[in-house]
Amino acid sequence: MVIDCDSCQVAGPACDDCVVTVLLGTPDPRHSPVPLASDHARAIGVLADSGLVPPLRLVPGERQAG
Repeated sequence: MVIDCDSCQVAGPACDDCVVTVLLGTPDPRHSPVPLASDHARAIGVLADSGLVPPLRLVPGERQAG
């Protein structure tokens, strides 16, 4: 899985309740996209399903030019 906040269609409104912001802080465009190993993605899914962290709110789209 690749998390690319620059291409997320709900970036901004959904950031405050996204696991990326909770675990990693506000995304830094210089470090986006961020690869996430499948076992880490599954672990985050388990945490989110348990209510310990919010889910990943990423809605992929075209990467924003900037």
